[in-house]
Amino acid sequence: MKRRYLWMALAAAALAVAPGCKKSGGDSHASENEAFGRLSVDEVEAKMKEAKEGKLAFHVIDNNARQVYQKGHLPGAKWVDHENVQASDLPPDKEATLVFYCANEH
Repeated sequence: MKRRYLWMALAAAALAVAPGCKKSGGDSHASENEAFGRLSVDEVEAKMKEAKEGKLAFHVIDNNARQVYQKGHLPGAKWVDHENVQASDLPPDKEATLVFYCANEH
């Protein structure tokens, strides 16, 4: 049962970020009523650069099947098995920004 709730939380996070993944100048930030924020592709890229430079706690997590991840993934993204997520899979910094993504066919 816990696995189901964790999967639903991960799916909700991925869905919240996915609509914001676009290359446009439009405002893609979350409204105050949304549970999760949204980032554009350009914003994710900029934040990943800041994280690489040690300026920001920012993590990108790929929830695709292992085979899909191995074929190609966002550089710097960490693969997490969506069916068996462990606390150790996530960063210890509870203030860090996490972006989950997947290419779901459903």
